[in-house]
Amino acid sequence: MTSLKLCVLTPNRIVWDSEVEQIILSTNSGQLGILPNHIPIATALDIGILRLNLNGQWFSIALMGGVARIANNAITILVTDAERGSEISCEEAQESLKIAETNFKKAEGMRQKIEANFALRRAQTRIKASNALF
Repeated sequence: MTSLKLCVLTPNRIVWDSEVEQIILSTNSGQLGILPNHIPIATALDIGILRLNLNGQWFSIALMGGVARIANNAITILVTDAERGSEISCEEAQESLKIAETNFKKAEGMRQKIEANFALRRAQTRIKASNALF
């Protein structure tokens, strides 16, 4: 079976760089499944979970928004930040979520509300990635 070459990059590091069998991306318009020989596309990514299948096992990566390019069985994902689910401390992620929820409730004004909403979504995504079971 043909595989996909997946590379997930942040400004600071390479989060993933190897072959995978399939992925599921969180785009701005919903989830997108990618299998080998997918048509070429470029898409904006939402804050969400990247699910990838390698040797029949599912892994998760928390993505904090960015872009993806798919062409010729190669997927390049450029994001502002990303963490493998296995690298996320559940306790630290829960604490971050509590802080984000408190800040969201206290937010006043449009700018504070928007920033608090993004922080809350990032915290929720980290929790989901750390607890991902497939």
